[in-house]
Amino acid sequence: MFLAWKELKHNKTRFVMIAVIFVLISWLVFVLSGLGNGLSTLAASTFKTMKADYVVFEQGSKASMSKSLLSNELTAKLTEMPNVSAVSPMGTIMASAIKGNGAANEDKVDIAIIGIDPGSFLEPAIIEGVGLTAENMTKVIVNKTMKDEGFSLGDTFKLDGSTESLTIAGFVQNQTYNHVSAVFIPITEWRKLAFAAPGSDKGVTEPVNAIMLQGKDIDPKAINEELAGTETVTRAAAVQGMPGYKEENGTIMMMLAFLLTISAFVLGVFFYVFTMQKTNQFGIMKAIGAKNGFLGKAVVSQVFVLSLSSIIVGVILTYGTAAIMPKGMPFMLETKLVLTYSIILLVISLLSSLVSVRMISKIDPLKALGRVE
Repeated sequence: MFLAWKELKHNKTRFVMIAVIFVLISWLVFVLSGLGNGLSTLAASTFKTMKADYVVFEQGSKASMSKSLLSNELTAKLTEMPNVSAVSPMGTIMASAIKGNGAANEDKVDIAIIGIDPGSFLEPAIIEGVGLTAENMTKVIVNKTMKDEGFSLGDTFKLDGSTESLTIAGFVQNQTYNHVSAVFIPITEWRKLAFAAPGSDKGVTEPVNAIMLQGKDIDPKAINEELAGTETVTRAAAVQGMPGYKEENGTIMMMLAFLLTISAFVLGVFFYVFTMQKTNQFGIMKAIGAKNGFLGKAVVSQVFVLSLSSIIVGVILTYGTAAIMPKGMPFMLETKLVLTYSIILLVISLLSSLVSVRMISKIDPLKALGRVE
């Protein structure tokens, strides 16, 4: 470390240039990861935060709420299945909310209407107002992002294309579905909205899109065999089944993978070139007794100090960027996410330095001393 620190101070300009490049790379990695996390949260935070372990869909629906239609009568049968501790139905539809009396000049706000049983484990925690009640079916709880659209506690809004009016009874947080605010409504009222057209329920008794299960060590295969026409998956698989979620998340992850791969090559090439330029110096040090291990540790220590400093600066710049980003931009940084990518970047930089270490081990002191610059 002593040798590495001495050289860092001696060749400041050279190492500052590398540091700037690595800061920009790490900054871009953190920004992309924050955008990816924000988009995935915006698309599926309702599913991600719900207190369910498994989800029962209609067979052939590919774990998609919009393609699944089941009877609520299955809830009684599911309650009797082994290791199932709680059961609750759920339904979703996309809609547009119109504030006030639904006048033509009013702005429309896209929402996702989530039908659940009031008081069930699917009902999110209230941060303002009151929760759902079975007595008043038209009172709903909504995600707090609707406040940004001008909605307040107690406001009544109409649904575009419908005569129904809903009143905001409470606000919740971190509840979005398909990139729009989630509106939670009693499942009975949800059926009226979802199957208003005659025959749209396909003759299913008390239709729902899916049934959520709580319980450990539940056997999905046993449920599918016992209840014909069902497909039971984990909550994580249900998130992946949301329309566009897998493709959207995969695109961000591919961009991050390419960026990390490029950063490994860039750093590897930089330190390889620097090592070549110092062949004579390493030759002299070997000639006076320096071991390959000692020289290798010096190079790795150099890379460690440089990379760690650059990553810290990149993190600071990322949080600064997050502070000035527009409110509507789906950007979400989590401490776990930042630490994970920081460790990945640090490991990549250290691995890229091994090319230089290998080159040092092959330097012949006699040939290096006889080399003419």
